Amino acid sequence: MNSLKLTTEGDRTVVVTRRFAAPPEQVYRAHLEPDLIQQWMLGPPGWTMPVCQCDARPGGALRYEWTKGDGQGFYLTGEFVALEPFSRIVHIERMHLPDPTPDNRIETTFQPDGEGTLMTVRMELPDEEARKGMLASGMEEGLEASYQRLEEVAKGG
Repeated sequence: MNSLKLTTEGDRTVVVTRRFAAPPEQVYRAHLEPDLIQQWMLGPPGWTMPVCQCDARPGGALRYEWTKGDGQGFYLTGEFVALEPFSRIVHIERMHLPDPTPDNRIETTFQPDGEGTLMTVRMELPDEEARKGMLASGMEEGLEASYQRLEEVAKGG
């Protein structure tokens, strides 16, 4: 039920879909509540998120900071554009690696799928070069590891 699918559209868009064995309400909440986000949005093993600020309202800011035991780290900042409870989140984000990347527009939808959820994430990047860089970064491995944890968090386990 829960395999990650990553595709591209046009020159600038990455689309990620994945099914979860949890209702949309729970998968949605796991994207907005800091204590839940810190449990799953970690990427590959070895990373932690010591800072998770998430003001979940239109115009509200977000800041996530990741670190690895060997001193590596980076952070993300952004703003929420729209929130439709249990069905859609739109936000702008930029990674700081350490320099900030251009803004990316992210739209995440949560659709009922039997007793679970079909989540679709559409990432609109500024240009083709930014998209190529994102795809070459190993994001698919990090997403799959995070989404496996999200599956457990959303099911309450």
